[in-house]
Amino acid sequence: MPPGRAPRRRRLSRSAEFERVYRQGRSKGNRYLVLYAFPREDDASDREEDGPRLGLSVSRRVGGAVDRNRVKRVLREAFWAEAERLPNSSDYVVVARPDARDLAEREGASGMQGALAELVTALGGTPAREEPA
Repeated sequence: MPPGRAPRRRRLSRSAEFERVYRQGRSKGNRYLVLYAFPREDDASDREEDGPRLGLSVSRRVGGAVDRNRVKRVLREAFWAEAERLPNSSDYVVVARPDARDLAEREGASGMQGALAELVTALGGTPAREEPA
């Protein structure tokens, strides 16, 4: 990266990026979330250190603006906690289902991370570390 430039945000922002992940990626879902994954191929040598990129989709079916923003905040926190288990050269889109709002209110980031961890494992992420009992 040239000196003086800020690092790229690790987010998907263009609708074309979302479309590519939806159409060409793989997906797994549960009651709360759907996780789409698509490996990036463009210029992999430069972008490998960028890490995974995240896109969020939280529709009005989840709730009003306050509820949607809370779900997005909790989802971002949960995703970046799980990101170390994901390949660096991939794009991800997390779609929140309506039950995600209740999960975010009831259990917060830890509950959302549990739901997301299940999907990361199903899509072939590295196994979660076991916590000592």
